[in-house]
Amino acid sequence: MTEDYHELTRLIERLHRRFLDVLRTELNLMDITDINAVQALLLANIGDEEINVRELMSRGYYQGSNASYNLKKLVEMGYLIQEKSERDRRATMIKLSEKGLDLVAKLSETEVKQAEMLGRANPSPDLESTRKSLRQIERIWTDYIHYGTS
Repeated sequence: MTEDYHELTRLIERLHRRFLDVLRTELNLMDITDINAVQALLLANIGDEEINVRELMSRGYYQGSNASYNLKKLVEMGYLIQEKSERDRRATMIKLSEKGLDLVAKLSETEVKQAEMLGRANPSPDLESTRKSLRQIERIWTDYIHYGTS
């Protein structure tokens, strides 16, 4: 069990890096050179929402200074719009600009292509079962972080 756990944690890390490589390849194919794969993933995670920067961080996607730097760059490059919240002037709200929405739409098309490619693999991975297992691991780790060992 410990060996499986050890391999799983390393595999998750490698898959994340490989996914960023896939995004980098897709950006290159689209001739988009002004942002990197991490920034493109950040845009995809924001999607069509208008979201508080703090909420983005609390979802667990990004760490403080790294997210701040990437958000600043995305605003400068015209992919994001950043405004003070009308309800709470201390809070900063972000949403995708037209340029950001266009890129996310293109990235969604590449996700369809990637999903189809996985479906044609022999043998085809059981994505539903894998997704459910990873969600379960996420819940266990989140509970551990919040409540400690039980």
